[in-house]
This record gives sequence, structure tokens and C-alpha cells, in this order.
Amino acid sequence: MKNIQKIDPHVYLLIKNEIKRQQDNLELIASENFTHPAVLEAQGSVLTNKYAEGYPDARWYGGCVNVDTAESLAIERAKKLFNAEHVNVQAHSGTQANMAVYFATLKFQDTILAMDLSCGGHLTHGHPYNFSGMFYNVVTYGVDKKSEVLDYGQILDLAKRYKPKLILAGASAYPRKIDFKEFRKICDKVGAYLFVDMAHIAGLVAGKVHPSPVPYADFVTSTTHKTLRGPRGGFVICKKEFAKKIDKEVFPGIQGGPLMHVIAAKAVAFRQAMSPKFRAYQRQIVKNSRELARALTKYGFRIVSGGTDTHLILVDLTEKRITGSDASGVLEKAGITVNKNLIPFDKKSAATTSGIRLGTAALTTRGMKENHMRQVAKFIYEAIEASDNPKELAKIKEKVLILNRRFSLYPELAKS
Repeated sequence: MKNIQKIDPHVYLLIKNEIKRQQDNLELIASENFTHPAVLEAQGSVLTNKYAEGYPDARWYGGCVNVDTAESLAIERAKKLFNAEHVNVQAHSGTQANMAVYFATLKFQDTILAMDLSCGGHLTHGHPYNFSGMFYNVVTYGVDKKSEVLDYGQILDLAKRYKPKLILAGASAYPRKIDFKEFRKICDKVGAYLFVDMAHIAGLVAGKVHPSPVPYADFVTSTTHKTLRGPRGGFVICKKEFAKKIDKEVFPGIQGGPLMHVIAAKAVAFRQAMSPKFRAYQRQIVKNSRELARALTKYGFRIVSGGTDTHLILVDLTEKRITGSDASGVLEKAGITVNKNLIPFDKKSAATTSGIRLGTAALTTRGMKENHMRQVAKFIYEAIEASDNPKELAKIKEKVLILNRRFSLYPELAKS
């Protein structure tokens, strides 16, 4: 980073500080991960200089021979990785990938059926302040109040009652496996498209530790930066019959020039995800998640749905008499990064929440295993118990730092 240091010392210092923060903190935000240095190199390459509106071999600009190859590699690797008929890798984000599917299938005020935000859904699944909630008539389904898992009977009843044109499966805070085959049956009974947002579980799907939605869904979207461990970005998978519609909606429908440096980084990430090492990594993510949930239970925390099948854990803090917002701030002081999160049937607001969301992908990337998850659970317990004691929180932060030093992150960057 010598050039940044010379040209803009302020930005250089910000990056150095962020490297230190990531190195020193326990990153437990379920939507975050640490991407491979090879992905960082691709994303920071001269490919950022190239305009390439259009698609491989059909660009509006000349000089695209190399970026055409990069995009074609990303497409073919994603198709192979997910056994997909068609893939568009140009979406700048998961939100824009979702937007492309909506625009390709729906008209203004068409009805969609999607998971309620308080039960684990995402903003782009119909939140009233998001474009999805503004443009479409959104009916939401939730989870069973007792088991806190999806009630497919309820989803079928809602589908029969409201006749949605599209049913959306997938979530940002749901810790259990989703039965995509059952969703397909429901869609077929009411003549709806099946759209799956697998942004959180894409790495688990690629690693064969979660069922794939691709055989059942008409459309699948994802980000590349969560469990998939790639750059920040999105992509769309669809059946061949919808390929032209999706490509047209991504460009020129909702985007202009694709980010070719990011697409090259996606290609690198897809290649890494094909390896046996990556599959072992995904298995370890789930092992770590389950062990962290078990350990937290022993410390008196209630885990929503009683456990997890994925990288994600939703913790109910009601019995600990602390809000999700306050817990997030307390844990930050102890060097533990989480996010506040609504729990099913939460009585508190989205700004306050009764829960926190945890994820194990980033810690697993660093090399941590089940025994370390037990240590992490203890740190979380100690920090919550010492929420009003700054000296104790500082002591916990020191213990967090000692653990993190055993699992170095980006040592080359830290030295530069």
C-alpha cells in the first residue's frame, strides 16, 4: 500500500486501522467473511479501468478481449459449481440481483409471498421502505410460534388464498435448512414462480452441506461475499427459458457498465469453491455454528428454534434482560462484533430488538474450530454479565486479543 500511503495518508491510515480491527476482533456478523488474498488481488487489479457494457462477445465498447474471458470464466464456473442452466454474474449486489428477478417476472402491484422480516426475511423481500414493498403487493409468511421453524402448511394456505405470482424462499436470519422441494410443490399448486434468495447459504450449498435450491427454483439469487467467501457482489441463476429476460433486466434494465474487476474476483472465488478444501471448510462452519449454539445454551442463552443447521445462530436475549442493541454495543467493547436482530414475534422495535445474530463463517476462515467456539461463547457470556463494568470488558477484550493472535489475518497487509 505504498502508493496509498504516499498519495492519501488519511485513507491509508483508515485501511491500516481496519486491518487492525479485523485482526483484533472476533467477527461474528453472519453476513461477513474474510475473502482470500487472491480475490483481493483480482478486485484491486487494472480490470477496474475497463468499461464493458453488454455481455461477452456482444459489448458496446472495444478492447474487451480479456474482460470477456474473465466474465466467461465466472459464468462457466458458477454454472458448474451450482449445476445451473444459466448464470448472470454482473449484478453489483444481492439487492440488484433480486431486483432483476422481480423486474423479469412481475408487473407493478403483482402479489408476492415472502418471509416476514421479523421471522428472518430480508429488506428486499417486501419491506415497505424497500423498492420490493413499494412496487409489489407483499403477503408475508412466518414461522411456527412454538417450534420457530417454517410452517409449510401455513405457506400453502396463504398461497391458495392470495394466489401470488411469485413465492420467495430464503432468509437473512433463519438458522434452519429450507425445504426447497416443498416450496416447489406449493408453487406448482398455485401457478407461481419459485424464487430463492440463497445469499446467506450459497457457500453451504456449494460445499454440499445444505440442499441446493437450483433443481427446484425458477430463479436463484445470491451474493458472493458471505459463506461463499468471494468479493462483494451478486449473481443470478435461472432456468434457460428465462435467460434472455434476466440478462436484459440486469443490462440495460437496472445497470450500466459491469464491474469487471469484481467479476474477475468472482471467477477466482468460484474456482476456490470447487475444491475439496472448500467443502471441508463449509462442513467446519456448520460444526462450529452448532457447537457455538450448544455452548451458549449452557450459559443460559435461548437459541431461536433450539439450534442451527447453518452458519447462523439467532440468540434471544429476553431472559438476560438486555436488548439486542445494548448487547451489540457491550460486545463491541469486548472486541466481539455482532449485530442486533429481531427474533420471531419480537415485541421490541427493529431499532432495539430482543436478539442478536451470530455467524461462524469468518472465524472458521481464520482456522478456529469447535474448542474455540466454546471459548467464544464464554467471552460472550462474560461480556453480557459485565455489561456495566468497563474494567471487566477491557479484560475480556484482552483475552479475545490473545485468542485472535493465534489466527493471523492478512499478515502481508498488516506489515505493509
